[in-house]
Formats: sequence, C-alpha cells, structure tokens
Amino acid sequence: MRSIALLTRRNLRVFFRDRSGVFFSLLSALILIALYALFLGGIQIDSLKTWFPTASDADVRWFVNSWVFAGITMITTLTTSLAALGVFVDDNVSGRFRDFIVSPIRRSHLILGYMIAGFTVSLVMTAIIIAIGQLYLLTQGDTPLSPANLAETGGSVILSSAAFSALSTFAVTFLRSAGAFTALSTVVGSLIGFFSGAYVPAGTLPSSVVGGINVLPFAQAAMLIRKPYTEQALAALVDGQNDAARAVRAFYGMSGSVGDFAVTAGVAVGTLVVVTVLFLGLGAWRLSRTIR
Repeated sequence: MRSIALLTRRNLRVFFRDRSGVFFSLLSALILIALYALFLGGIQIDSLKTWFPTASDADVRWFVNSWVFAGITMITTLTTSLAALGVFVDDNVSGRFRDFIVSPIRRSHLILGYMIAGFTVSLVMTAIIIAIGQLYLLTQGDTPLSPANLAETGGSVILSSAAFSALSTFAVTFLRSAGAFTALSTVVGSLIGFFSGAYVPAGTLPSSVVGGINVLPFAQAAMLIRKPYTEQALAALVDGQNDAARAVRAFYGMSGSVGDFAVTAGVAVGTLVVVTVLFLGLGAWRLSRTIR
C-alpha cells in the first residue's frame, strides 16, 4: 500500500506542477462561465420570467446561477480526471514505463497509482469549483447550499469523479502521443457541455435528441448534481406550484427520461456505479497490457 501512496503522490505532483495543464483542465468550465456571463444567462433569466411573471428577479437569478454552477461542477469532474491522466500518457511516450518495470514495484500498484491520482485530482478541483460557486452565490445575495444539499452534492461528485476517472483511464490507454491526448481533451471539452445539457437546457432540444443524451452517464451525472444544487432556488421560484416544479425539472435536466422510461436518481446512481466498475476493470486490463 505504501508504494501505491508514493506513486499517487508522484503523479499528483507531476500534474499540479504543470500550471498550464491545470488551467486547461478547467477551460471548459471557464468557457461555460463566460458564455452565461455574456449572454446565455440573460436568455435563461428572460425565459423564466415569462414562465413565472410573479417571481422576483432575485429568485429567477438565484435559480439560473445555481443551475449553471451545477453544470460547471459536473463538467469539472470529467475534464480534470482526464487531464490528470495526461501524466500516464507522458510516461508512456517518454519511455518511463521501462524504469518502473525494472523497479521493485508491482504492476497493479503502478496502475492504481494512476487511477487514484485521477480520482483525487477530480475531487480536489471539483471541490474548488463548488467553493467558488458558493462564494459567487453569496456575492449575488443568493442563499448557498444547505448542509444537507451540500452533502448530497458531495456524494454525487464522488460518484461522478469515480466513474469518469475510470472512463478516462480506459480512454488514455489507446493514446500513443501527447498530440493525441491534446486532441482527445479538446474534443471532450467541446462536447461535454452539450452531452450534459449545460450549454442549453434539455427542454430546448428535440425529444429524440434528449432521449439519446439521457442514455449517457454524463447527463445522468449532471442530473444528480443539479437536483440538490437547485433545490432551494427552485422551491423559491415556483412558490409551491408542484406542476410548475416538475416542468422546470424536466426542462432544465433535473429529471429525465428515455422514451417512456424515467431516468430516476436510482437509475443514474446505478449507471455511474456500472461505469465505474466496468471501466475500472477494462482500464486496469488495458494498462497492464500497455505497461511493458
């Protein structure tokens, strides 16, 4: 176990030493913040005002801010775990694996060192984003997450970070160059906002597209994080109108379906657990074949 801890710390040091890499791991989240600050936020606020003409401007803004930062939080769990595994790609390209192999380190420990580092980076960076989001809500005069909502958000983040770290571990085993890793990171960073319903609400898309997106673990992870993140703001916005609350949850991706099948929180949790176990096993198998 000591060797796993040493390898994990080594991988974490290498990742955080590269400040540009840390910055670019958050680029998708920063782009989303900029988009909503420039124009998307205003569009959502105007749309909600037509839905709830009697709602206060403060409550509408509170809901939009909470929804945006929930999406940013989900995106961060994926992009940062993938970025952390750039250390694996660098070690593979530079031939450092040969040094590891001749050392008295078990191959399984080496594999776990990369996986745990990716998971840790995802948790740390996402926790920072959550803290920034809460501070932003306070500066806007909004109420931050309650302890219960914060705990539920934390649980969803842990599960999402585990699932996407496992998925990222599997993905990077197919890369053979730094350029390929950069290309993958760019593609993921560009598409993840769409697949998670963070750029535009799910309700603005065709139902067939929404159903396809809801099958993916990204939308389901976003759903789990949005629910506690927006719970207080949604209650203030709808002011006891249960039908309106259900409509808003469906439109903004706090609930979802695939055809007639409802994607509940239990289904989303089960999906992320399956993704974690499946790709953890596949990633370990692929890494063991890569490290030669």
